[in-house]
Amino acid sequence: MAKTIRSSGHEALREALIAARKTAGLTQDQLAKRLKQHQSFVARVESGERRIDVVELIVLARALGTDTAGLLAATESATEPDHRI
Repeated sequence: MAKTIRSSGHEALREALIAARKTAGLTQDQLAKRLKQHQSFVARVESGERRIDVVELIVLARALGTDTAGLLAATESATEPDHRI
C-alpha cells in the first residue's frame, strides 16, 4: 500500500494551504483561532505531519476564505495517475 503522506499530491495540498493562508494575510495563530484549534494544529498540517480529511479541508477552506475546488485542483494535478491507496 502506498503512503499518501509526503506523496506529491499531499505536498501540493500542503503548499496550497500555506499559500491560501498567506494570501488571506493570516498567521498560523490567527488561522488556528478561526478553527478553534491550537497553533500547533495548523503547524502540523502545514508541515505535513498531519493529514486532513475532506470535511477538515472544507472547514479549512472556509476559515481561509478560499474555494475548496481550487485546493483540490492543485492536489489532483500533482497526484500521480497510478497512485495506489
